[in-house]
Amino acid sequence: MDFRKEIEEYSPINEQEEKDKQFMLKAINDFDDVLTRENECMHFTSSAFVVNKKRDKVLMIYHNIYNSWGWTGGHVDGETDFLAVAKREVEEETGLQNIKVLNDGKIISIDTLPVHGHVKRGKYVSAHIHLSIAYLFEAYQDENIRIKPDENSKIGWQDIEKAVELSTEPHMKPVYSKIIDKVNQIK
Repeated sequence: MDFRKEIEEYSPINEQEEKDKQFMLKAINDFDDVLTRENECMHFTSSAFVVNKKRDKVLMIYHNIYNSWGWTGGHVDGETDFLAVAKREVEEETGLQNIKVLNDGKIISIDTLPVHGHVKRGKYVSAHIHLSIAYLFEAYQDENIRIKPDENSKIGWQDIEKAVELSTEPHMKPVYSKIIDKVNQIK
């Protein structure tokens, strides 16, 4: 599906998502490079919220850059199939291979997220905004997982109700809370 159409068809659940959706659509209209990191102000990312079959655990990684527990995800780097990017990021960052797309493959969360200036691979990256599109996946808890040392230093299945408190990024707490509420409605 065309990424713009996917965003246009997304039904926001609150004012934050409505505002962020409009912000993203404006960014798509105003910039021809929001799918790449060449746009140093803002660019699209795609993330995955991975739950177990019982929906009582979420797979989280400890991000080296953000020093926080969080979801998997990454830059779309020119790709327009955001769902495929989210799936690939799960596989790359956790080693999971048997993941199932939930929510009919539709977006589960839409957010504009601040990124503080940081050093990545020896180079300084200025503060910017991630135009974050997230999807919901299911995986088996007993499948082998592994860290990806250049991106995360820990990985594990966490109680879903503790995901919010595990994040040390204040702006991510409402995102995870919102997604957990949606997961509880999907059961």
